[in-house]
Amino acid sequence: MPSSNTIILASGNKKKLKELSAILSQYSMDLLPQSEYKVEDAIEDGLTFVENAIIKARHACKVTGLPAVADDSGLEVDYLKGRPGIYSARFAGEDANDQQNLDKLLSSLQGVAKEKRTARYQCIIVYMRHSEDPTPIICQASWEGIILEAESGNGGFGYDPIFYCPVAGKTAAQMTADEKSSVSHRGKALKAFAKIYAKTKP
Repeated sequence: MPSSNTIILASGNKKKLKELSAILSQYSMDLLPQSEYKVEDAIEDGLTFVENAIIKARHACKVTGLPAVADDSGLEVDYLKGRPGIYSARFAGEDANDQQNLDKLLSSLQGVAKEKRTARYQCIIVYMRHSEDPTPIICQASWEGIILEAESGNGGFGYDPIFYCPVAGKTAAQMTADEKSSVSHRGKALKAFAKIYAKTKP
């Protein structure tokens, strides 16, 4: 039985779910993945991170009748004019896996000098109280970095092994979960959401 604090995590990405849950677990939220309600992934046909996050949250709300939080995130590479952007998870094709997407990015930047390999992770968090919510909570955060020429580190997921954070002096894949959540786009956006959410609770 859902509680008054139950929130559906609108994602089918197990690695993303793990990261979302870990960061939000310190707040008074009863988080459940959408798979527990047999919610299938929404069709992400928006043209921005905001649109896609709203689509996912609204879909989960509509199917479950419960509040939902969704994340839409991706990598923007300056040399590639912001690509892969909203297509980060399918940069190498609709059914591409993390390694294939990473390999395509490295190939796209082959021979490009370090100073031109600047990039950032972007994250949008959307929280909807119900599927018709006219004023969803929307939080955005970014994480600046540089794309390396080769992978380094075994942690994280997506482009983490080639996303180097100059401030930390290591790639996202070399960080512990706590290190990553303290500086990452997703960690910062989720913390901003949690603060606003806490103020909206009776």
